Order: sequence, then structure tokens, then C-alpha cells
Amino acid sequence: MDGDVSSRVQTVDVGDVLAAQARLRRYLPPTPLHYAERFGCWLKLENLQRTGSYKVRGALNALLAARERGDHRTVIAASAGNHAQGLAWAAYRLGVNAITVMPRCAPQTKIAGVAHWGATVRLHGDSYDEAKAFAAELALQNDYRVLSAFDDPDVIAGQGTVGLELAALAPDVVLVPIGGGGLASGVALAMKSQGVRVIGAQVEGVDSMLRALRGDCVPREPAATLADGVRVKVPGQLTRQLLSHLLDDVIVVREAELRETLVRLALEEHVIAEGAGALALAAGRRVAGKRKCAVVSGGNLDAGVLAQLLSEVRPRAPRRPRRRHREQPAQAPLEPAITTLRPTPLNPPFRTVAVRTRNEELIA
Repeated sequence: MDGDVSSRVQTVDVGDVLAAQARLRRYLPPTPLHYAERFGCWLKLENLQRTGSYKVRGALNALLAARERGDHRTVIAASAGNHAQGLAWAAYRLGVNAITVMPRCAPQTKIAGVAHWGATVRLHGDSYDEAKAFAAELALQNDYRVLSAFDDPDVIAGQGTVGLELAALAPDVVLVPIGGGGLASGVALAMKSQGVRVIGAQVEGVDSMLRALRGDCVPREPAATLADGVRVKVPGQLTRQLLSHLLDDVIVVREAELRETLVRLALEEHVIAEGAGALALAAGRRVAGKRKCAVVSGGNLDAGVLAQLLSEVRPRAPRRPRRRHREQPAQAPLEPAITTLRPTPLNPPFRTVAVRTRNEELIA
């Protein structure tokens, strides 16, 4: 846990999410909702957010809150890509110095996105956890402020604004992907007071949060997955504490299900999502709900990866929609009514009109 988190655990509540919404309103417009009819599920399109991911919400809120507290230190963060891009964009808008540490295996599109906004990029290690350790070392040496990608109260509150924007939809179930747990914690804080079920989604072999919630806190190397944005070895301690009280369930999705859902999203709904972005929708196929919504958390997918998926994955044809027939109330048969019309100026006597066709056939 970051050093400044433990003293502020009790301050993360719905009030913080509302304060974050007030801060972010002038910078980030609400993202749209889209009904994916073939999936029977609403989609919260955070892939259309600034920098292509919801992560910019938490990063920007953290920088704005720090400025209110008078903290003007250089900010450093470890990220697989989306948090780094969100921090770089927020730092650019606010004129703050930012350093991002990314694993060498991070997608090139995300590395380029960070550099585009002027943040310093340091590539280190082969996983998020190795990059995180290196970022903590640099922060200790240079008195930088470490901004966790998920285990920070300001970041959690910023991510919770996704849930506030869903209030108008009035869903009964909201599905969110879980890596470190920042998005799920924020959305649960925002929506549990409304009686909404919040369900997390993880990938088979990349389920550190689920194991932690069950009491298994032994770190294990996560499996290789298309959902690199949720490939976290050790989940957040603050997020774990929140989710243990707020989360209704966690669904573990197979890698094949995730790949098929991503391709179907692109082909059927014309929505480009990265692996983690399609995760909640993949889990939604196992969840019943009259008005369910899945958060498409990001859309920063390498073009080469998308091309390979489109060539390799052959999704099953969707089932034909069932027609719903409403039963008509039983009615007594109508007796034919015979009415004799008298010739009048308005009702002239009927005449037979002869029409000749091209074949000279007479039709009466």
C-alpha cells in the first residue's frame, strides 16, 4: 500500500466520488451509452474517453485534489499503459511534471500515447509489478509522489464517476473488469446506495483479487492474457477492503470467451475494445438482469493484435431472436352481415367493367 493511503482509508466514500465529479466536469464530458442488442446488454463506452480509457478520470482527480492540498511534487506512476496515458494527459492539461514507468511488454500504442502528451517514459521490467517496484524506488530517491494506478483514494473516487454517470440509465446490474480493483471500488461506492448489483470480471489465471477476497493472498504470477490492463499480480489493499463489503460477485472468464467477445464487439457492434475493455461484457453473458450494463473500460488495442484476432477467431453465429407472440383475447365469431344498398346519387348501382389485356382476354 502507498504510504499516504493507510491514513486516509476511512475518507473514501460517496462524498469523495461526488467531489471528484465536480472537479472533472469541466475537463471530461460524460461518455455515451450504447445498447448492444445481440448481447442484450448496455455498454458504457469508456473506450471513447480521453486517451481511450477510464483511467484518465482517476489520474486527473488525483492531480486536482493534490493541487487543492498544496502538493506540487513531481508525480510518478507505474502502469501497463492506460493509467500512464491518463496521467500524461492530466499532467499536460494542468502543467504538472509526470514520470511513467511501464513494463517493456507494454503495447506500443500505449507507449506512444504517453510520449505524445509530453510525460517522461521509463521502460523497466517484464510486468506491471516490476515496474511498480522500480517507480517506488525512484520516488524514494527523488521525493516524487507515487500515484497508484488503483490503490489511492483520489484515484478510486475519480473512477467512481463512471458509476454516477450510469444513474440515469437506472441499471439493476453493472459489470466491471477487475485488475487492481480501482474501477470496481469506485463504481460500487457510487451505485450500492441505489440498490444496484455490482459484479466484477476477471480472466482465468489472472484472478488475484478473487483469490484475495477468498483469503488467499499468496502472490502468483498471472497467466499471459489478451487483457493486459488487468494483469496484476498483487491487488490493492484499499480496494480489497472496499470490495469485500461492496462487491456482489466475481465471474472468471476463459481466455477463449474473452477473445470471441472482443471480435464480436468489433464486427457486430462496431466497438473497438482492448482485452480488458471486453472483459465485463464477456462475463455479462453469465449474468441475468433486466437492465444490465457492462463497462467497456478501454479501447487502446494495437492494430496488429486486432488484425490477428480477426483472422484467427471465428465467432459462432448469434442465435436468431425469439419472436414474442401476445395472446389475443378470445372473441365470438362474427356473423356475416348482409346489407342491401339502394341506388342513390352516393350509391350508384354496381356495374361490371370489362378490361382487355394484351392477350385480349376478357376479365369481368
